[in-house]
Amino acid sequence: MPELPEVTTTVSGINSECTKWTIIDVWTDLAVVKPTRIDFFETIKYLPYFKKFVKNIKGQKIINATRRGKNILINLENKKTILVHMKMTGHMMVGLYDYDKKENKWAPHKEEKNMALQDPFNRFVHVVFTLQKYNISGGKTSGDIKHLVLCDARKFAKVALLENNPDHAKHLGTHGPEPIGQNKKPDISFTDFVLALDSAPANKRAIKSLLLDTRTIAGIGNIYSDELLFKANIHPESIWSKIPNPARQLMHREMLNVLKRGIDFGGDSMSDYRNIYGQRGEFQNNHNAYRKTGEKCSKKSCTGKIIRKIINSRSSHFCAVHQKLYK
Repeated sequence: MPELPEVTTTVSGINSECTKWTIIDVWTDLAVVKPTRIDFFETIKYLPYFKKFVKNIKGQKIINATRRGKNILINLENKKTILVHMKMTGHMMVGLYDYDKKENKWAPHKEEKNMALQDPFNRFVHVVFTLQKYNISGGKTSGDIKHLVLCDARKFAKVALLENNPDHAKHLGTHGPEPIGQNKKPDISFTDFVLALDSAPANKRAIKSLLLDTRTIAGIGNIYSDELLFKANIHPESIWSKIPNPARQLMHREMLNVLKRGIDFGGDSMSDYRNIYGQRGEFQNNHNAYRKTGEKCSKKSCTGKIIRKIINSRSSHFCAVHQKLYK
Protein backbone atom coordinates (compact mmCIF):
# COMPACT_ATOMS: atom_id res chain seq x y z
CA MET A 1 0.00 0.00 0.00
CA PRO A 2 1.32 3.49 -0.83
CA GLU A 3 2.46 5.10 2.43
CA LEU A 4 3.20 8.68 3.46
CA PRO A 5 6.17 9.26 1.07
CA GLU A 6 4.28 7.83 -1.91
CA VAL A 7 1.15 9.86 -1.18
CA THR A 8 3.26 13.00 -0.62
CA THR A 9 5.04 12.40 -3.94
CA THR A 10 1.69 12.03 -5.72
CA VAL A 11 0.28 15.18 -4.10
CA SER A 12 3.35 17.15 -5.18
CA GLY A 13 2.88 15.88 -8.73
CA ILE A 14 -0.80 16.85 -8.83
CA ASN A 15 0.07 20.33 -7.55
CA SER A 16 2.72 20.66 -10.24
CA GLU A 17 0.60 19.36 -13.13
CA CYS A 18 -3.06 20.03 -12.33
CA THR A 19 -3.37 23.28 -10.36
CA LYS A 20 -5.67 25.77 -12.17
CA TRP A 21 -6.88 23.10 -14.58
CA THR A 22 -10.65 22.62 -14.84
CA ILE A 23 -12.37 19.23 -14.63
CA ILE A 24 -14.59 18.99 -17.71
CA ASP A 25 -15.51 15.32 -17.52
CA VAL A 26 -15.14 12.18 -15.38
CA TRP A 27 -15.22 8.51 -16.41
CA THR A 28 -15.08 5.28 -14.45
CA ASP A 29 -15.81 1.62 -15.03
CA LEU A 30 -16.16 0.97 -11.29
CA ALA A 31 -19.69 2.33 -10.78
CA VAL A 32 -22.43 -0.28 -10.43
CA VAL A 33 -26.10 -0.23 -9.36
CA LYS A 34 -25.69 -2.89 -6.66
CA PRO A 35 -22.30 -2.70 -4.92
CA THR A 36 -21.06 -5.85 -3.20
CA ARG A 37 -20.05 -4.01 -0.02
CA ILE A 38 -21.99 -1.53 2.10
CA ASP A 39 -19.07 0.94 2.31
CA PHE A 40 -19.09 1.30 -1.50
CA PHE A 41 -22.44 3.13 -1.38
CA GLU A 42 -20.67 6.36 -0.39
CA THR A 43 -18.01 6.17 -3.09
CA ILE A 44 -18.01 6.35 -6.88
CA LYS A 45 -18.38 2.56 -6.95
CA TYR A 46 -22.13 3.15 -6.49
CA LEU A 47 -23.65 4.48 -9.73
CA PRO A 48 -26.11 7.03 -8.20
CA TYR A 49 -23.28 8.38 -6.04
CA PHE A 50 -21.00 8.63 -9.08
CA LYS A 51 -23.62 10.65 -10.99
CA LYS A 52 -23.89 13.07 -8.07
CA PHE A 53 -20.09 13.13 -7.82
CA VAL A 54 -19.76 14.16 -11.48
CA LYS A 55 -22.42 16.86 -11.10
CA ASN A 56 -20.54 18.39 -8.16
CA ILE A 57 -17.07 18.48 -9.70
CA LYS A 58 -17.69 19.01 -13.40
CA GLY A 59 -16.67 22.53 -14.41
CA GLN A 60 -14.68 23.05 -11.22
CA LYS A 61 -11.12 24.31 -11.17
CA ILE A 62 -8.50 22.43 -9.14
CA ILE A 63 -7.05 24.78 -6.51
CA ASN A 64 -4.46 22.42 -5.04
CA ALA A 65 -3.89 18.99 -3.55
CA THR A 66 -3.04 18.15 0.05
CA ARG A 67 -2.54 15.00 2.11
CA ARG A 68 -4.10 13.61 5.29
CA GLY A 69 -2.54 10.36 6.39
CA LYS A 70 -2.56 8.16 3.27
CA ASN A 71 -5.39 10.13 1.64
CA ILE A 72 -5.00 12.47 -1.34
CA LEU A 73 -7.27 15.51 -1.07
CA ILE A 74 -7.89 17.44 -4.30
CA ASN A 75 -9.40 20.79 -3.35
CA LEU A 76 -11.78 22.45 -5.82
CA GLU A 77 -12.90 26.00 -6.46
CA ASN A 78 -16.38 25.32 -5.05
CA LYS A 79 -14.85 24.36 -1.67
CA LYS A 80 -15.54 20.67 -2.21
CA THR A 81 -12.74 18.09 -2.02
CA ILE A 82 -12.11 14.92 -4.00
CA LEU A 83 -10.70 12.22 -1.72
CA VAL A 84 -8.57 9.45 -3.22
CA HIS A 85 -7.20 6.63 -1.11
CA MET A 86 -4.94 4.50 -3.31
CA LYS A 87 -5.28 1.40 -1.08
CA MET A 88 -3.14 -1.61 -2.06
CA THR A 89 -2.24 -1.13 -5.72
CA GLY A 90 -3.45 2.32 -6.76
CA HIS A 91 -1.52 5.25 -8.15
CA MET A 92 -2.42 8.44 -10.04
CA MET A 93 -0.87 9.68 -13.27
CA VAL A 94 -1.13 12.59 -15.66
CA GLY A 95 -0.92 12.31 -19.43
CA LEU A 96 -2.82 12.45 -22.69
CA TYR A 97 -5.12 9.43 -23.05
CA ASP A 98 -7.54 7.98 -25.61
CA TYR A 99 -10.73 6.04 -24.90
CA ASP A 100 -11.42 2.81 -26.81
CA LYS A 101 -15.21 2.35 -26.91
CA LYS A 102 -15.00 -1.28 -28.03
CA GLU A 103 -12.67 -2.27 -25.22
CA ASN A 104 -14.18 0.22 -22.75
CA LYS A 105 -10.74 1.25 -21.57
CA TRP A 106 -8.24 4.09 -21.74
CA ALA A 107 -4.66 4.00 -23.00
CA PRO A 108 -1.98 6.64 -23.60
CA HIS A 109 -2.56 8.71 -26.76
CA LYS A 110 -0.40 7.67 -29.71
CA GLU A 111 1.34 11.06 -29.55
CA GLU A 112 1.95 10.88 -25.79
CA LYS A 113 5.70 11.37 -25.43
CA ASN A 114 6.03 10.03 -21.91
CA MET A 115 6.89 6.38 -22.51
CA ALA A 116 6.76 5.58 -18.78
CA LEU A 117 2.97 5.56 -19.06
CA GLN A 118 3.35 2.37 -21.13
CA ASP A 119 4.75 0.51 -18.10
CA PRO A 120 2.61 -2.68 -17.67
CA PHE A 121 1.86 -1.58 -14.09
CA ASN A 122 0.20 1.55 -15.53
CA ARG A 123 -2.39 -0.14 -17.74
CA PHE A 124 -5.17 -0.66 -15.16
CA VAL A 125 -6.94 2.69 -15.62
CA HIS A 126 -10.30 2.78 -13.84
CA VAL A 127 -10.98 6.48 -13.20
CA VAL A 128 -10.26 9.33 -15.62
CA PHE A 129 -10.60 13.06 -14.94
CA THR A 130 -10.47 15.05 -18.19
CA LEU A 131 -8.84 18.42 -17.53
CA GLN A 132 -8.80 21.60 -19.60
CA LYS A 133 -6.82 24.80 -19.28
CA TYR A 134 -7.26 27.85 -21.46
CA ASN A 135 -4.11 29.56 -22.69
CA ILE A 136 -3.92 32.92 -24.41
CA SER A 137 -1.00 33.26 -26.82
CA GLY A 138 -0.55 35.69 -29.68
CA GLY A 139 -4.10 36.93 -29.22
CA LYS A 140 -5.49 33.41 -29.67
CA THR A 141 -7.18 31.27 -27.02
CA SER A 142 -6.64 27.51 -26.95
CA GLY A 143 -8.07 24.96 -24.54
CA ASP A 144 -5.37 22.40 -23.78
CA ILE A 145 -6.53 18.96 -22.67
CA LYS A 146 -4.92 16.30 -20.47
CA HIS A 147 -6.04 13.55 -18.14
CA LEU A 148 -5.55 12.74 -14.49
CA VAL A 149 -6.10 8.99 -14.13
CA LEU A 150 -6.31 6.48 -11.31
CA CYS A 151 -4.64 3.18 -12.09
CA ASP A 152 -5.50 0.30 -9.77
CA ALA A 153 -4.83 -3.35 -10.61
CA ARG A 154 -6.98 -4.73 -7.78
CA LYS A 155 -9.72 -2.07 -7.84
CA PHE A 156 -9.52 -1.48 -4.09
CA ALA A 157 -8.91 2.30 -4.28
CA LYS A 158 -11.53 4.67 -2.90
CA VAL A 159 -12.73 7.89 -4.54
CA ALA A 160 -15.32 10.07 -2.81
CA LEU A 161 -16.42 13.69 -2.41
CA LEU A 162 -15.97 15.61 0.83
CA GLU A 163 -18.34 18.44 1.65
CA ASN A 164 -16.68 21.29 3.56
CA ASN A 165 -14.40 20.75 6.58
CA PRO A 166 -12.56 17.71 5.18
CA ASP A 167 -10.48 17.32 8.36
CA HIS A 168 -13.53 15.84 10.07
CA ALA A 169 -15.03 13.90 7.17
CA LYS A 170 -16.07 10.35 7.94
CA HIS A 171 -14.10 9.03 4.97
CA LEU A 172 -10.92 10.14 6.72
CA GLY A 173 -11.72 8.38 9.96
CA THR A 174 -9.72 9.26 13.06
CA HIS A 175 -6.12 10.25 12.46
CA GLY A 176 -3.31 11.02 14.83
CA PRO A 177 -0.88 13.88 14.18
CA GLU A 178 1.07 14.13 10.95
CA PRO A 179 4.75 13.23 11.42
CA ILE A 180 6.02 15.35 8.53
CA GLY A 181 5.11 19.03 8.33
CA GLN A 182 3.00 20.21 5.41
CA ASN A 183 1.26 23.43 4.44
CA LYS A 184 4.00 25.40 6.26
CA LYS A 185 3.48 23.41 9.47
CA PRO A 186 6.56 22.05 11.29
CA ASP A 187 7.43 18.38 11.71
CA ILE A 188 5.99 16.74 14.80
CA SER A 189 8.03 17.65 17.89
CA PHE A 190 9.47 15.02 20.20
CA THR A 191 7.04 16.14 22.92
CA ASP A 192 4.01 15.69 20.66
CA PHE A 193 5.40 12.40 19.34
CA VAL A 194 5.59 11.01 22.89
CA LEU A 195 2.14 12.38 23.71
CA ALA A 196 0.64 10.67 20.64
CA LEU A 197 2.11 7.30 21.57
CA ASP A 198 1.27 7.68 25.26
CA SER A 199 -2.33 8.44 24.28
CA ALA A 200 -2.61 5.63 21.74
CA PRO A 201 -5.40 3.08 22.06
CA ALA A 202 -3.97 -0.03 23.77
CA ASN A 203 -0.51 1.55 23.99
CA LYS A 204 0.89 -1.61 25.54
CA ARG A 205 0.89 -3.27 22.13
CA ALA A 206 4.10 -3.87 20.21
CA ILE A 207 5.66 -0.62 18.95
CA LYS A 208 5.34 -1.87 15.35
CA SER A 209 1.56 -2.14 15.77
CA LEU A 210 1.34 1.35 17.27
CA LEU A 211 3.24 2.85 14.34
CA LEU A 212 0.86 1.20 11.87
CA ASP A 213 -2.21 2.56 13.67
CA THR A 214 -3.29 5.78 11.93
CA ARG A 215 -5.04 6.83 15.15
CA THR A 216 -1.58 7.15 16.69
CA ILE A 217 0.56 8.68 13.92
CA ALA A 218 -0.86 9.36 10.46
CA GLY A 219 0.57 7.74 7.36
CA ILE A 220 3.35 5.38 8.52
CA GLY A 221 3.00 1.96 6.94
CA ASN A 222 4.79 -1.37 6.91
CA ILE A 223 7.84 -0.37 4.88
CA TYR A 224 8.77 2.78 6.74
CA SER A 225 8.00 1.40 10.21
CA ASP A 226 10.44 -1.48 9.56
CA GLU A 227 13.06 0.93 8.29
CA LEU A 228 12.80 3.48 11.10
CA LEU A 229 12.90 0.80 13.82
CA PHE A 230 15.98 -0.70 12.18
CA LYS A 231 17.73 2.68 12.23
CA ALA A 232 16.58 3.38 15.80
CA ASN A 233 17.91 -0.01 17.04
CA ILE A 234 14.47 -0.95 18.45
CA HIS A 235 12.93 -4.42 18.18
CA PRO A 236 9.40 -4.22 16.66
CA GLU A 237 7.91 -6.21 19.57
CA SER A 238 9.14 -3.68 22.12
CA ILE A 239 6.52 -2.15 24.41
CA TRP A 240 6.34 1.65 24.19
CA SER A 241 6.18 2.20 27.94
CA LYS A 242 9.39 0.19 28.41
CA ILE A 243 11.44 2.09 25.82
CA PRO A 244 13.81 4.54 27.61
CA ASN A 245 13.85 8.22 26.74
CA PRO A 246 17.17 8.23 24.78
CA ALA A 247 15.87 5.40 22.56
CA ARG A 248 12.59 7.28 22.09
CA GLN A 249 14.49 10.37 20.99
CA LEU A 250 16.46 8.35 18.46
CA MET A 251 13.25 6.76 17.21
CA HIS A 252 11.68 10.20 16.69
CA ARG A 253 14.72 11.43 14.74
CA GLU A 254 14.90 8.31 12.59
CA MET A 255 11.18 8.44 11.86
CA LEU A 256 11.62 11.91 10.37
CA ASN A 257 14.83 10.93 8.56
CA VAL A 258 13.38 7.77 7.02
CA LEU A 259 10.14 9.40 5.87
CA LYS A 260 12.02 12.34 4.34
CA ARG A 261 14.41 9.97 2.55
CA GLY A 262 11.38 8.13 1.21
CA ILE A 263 10.08 11.41 -0.21
CA ASP A 264 13.52 12.36 -1.58
CA PHE A 265 13.70 9.02 -3.42
CA GLY A 266 10.22 9.53 -4.88
CA GLY A 267 8.59 6.77 -2.87
CA ASP A 268 8.92 3.00 -2.92
CA SER A 269 8.10 0.97 -6.05
CA MET A 270 8.88 -2.54 -4.84
CA SER A 271 5.24 -3.24 -5.71
CA ASP A 272 2.80 -1.35 -7.98
CA TYR A 273 3.39 2.28 -6.99
CA ARG A 274 4.33 4.75 -9.71
CA ASN A 275 4.49 8.54 -9.52
CA ILE A 276 2.36 11.05 -11.39
CA TYR A 277 4.49 10.54 -14.52
CA GLY A 278 4.18 6.74 -14.37
CA GLN A 279 7.76 6.37 -13.13
CA ARG A 280 9.11 4.16 -10.38
CA GLY A 281 10.35 5.56 -7.10
CA GLU A 282 13.76 4.46 -5.82
CA PHE A 283 13.40 3.91 -2.09
CA GLN A 284 13.19 0.13 -2.62
CA ASN A 285 16.86 0.28 -3.63
CA ASN A 286 17.73 1.65 -0.18
CA HIS A 287 16.04 -0.80 2.19
CA ASN A 288 17.91 -1.96 5.27
CA ALA A 289 15.24 -4.32 6.62
CA TYR A 290 12.01 -4.47 4.63
CA ARG A 291 11.90 -7.71 2.58
CA LYS A 292 15.58 -8.35 3.28
CA THR A 293 14.84 -11.68 4.99
CA GLY A 294 17.95 -13.86 5.37
CA GLU A 295 20.39 -11.14 4.34
CA LYS A 296 23.28 -10.02 6.52
CA CYS A 297 22.45 -6.96 8.62
CA SER A 298 23.79 -3.82 6.96
CA LYS A 299 24.53 -2.07 10.26
CA LYS A 300 28.26 -1.65 10.71
CA SER A 301 29.85 -4.30 12.94
CA CYS A 302 26.53 -6.14 13.46
CA THR A 303 26.72 -9.93 13.05
CA GLY A 304 22.98 -10.45 12.69
CA LYS A 305 20.72 -11.33 9.79
CA ILE A 306 17.34 -9.89 8.85
CA ILE A 307 14.45 -12.08 9.94
CA ARG A 308 10.74 -11.90 9.18
CA LYS A 309 8.08 -12.36 11.84
CA ILE A 310 4.32 -11.85 11.92
CA ILE A 311 3.43 -9.39 14.68
CA ASN A 312 -0.31 -8.84 15.24
CA SER A 313 -1.10 -10.16 11.76
CA ARG A 314 1.43 -7.91 10.01
CA SER A 315 4.84 -8.94 8.74
CA SER A 316 7.90 -7.28 10.26
CA HIS A 317 11.50 -7.40 9.07
CA PHE A 318 14.27 -6.71 11.57
CA CYS A 319 17.63 -7.70 13.00
CA ALA A 320 17.28 -9.40 16.38
CA VAL A 321 20.94 -8.72 17.21
CA HIS A 322 21.20 -4.92 17.22
CA GLN A 323 17.47 -4.07 17.52
CA LYS A 324 16.94 -4.21 21.27
CA LEU A 325 13.78 -5.70 22.77
CA TYR A 326 12.24 -3.57 25.53
CA LYS A 327 9.62 -5.51 27.49
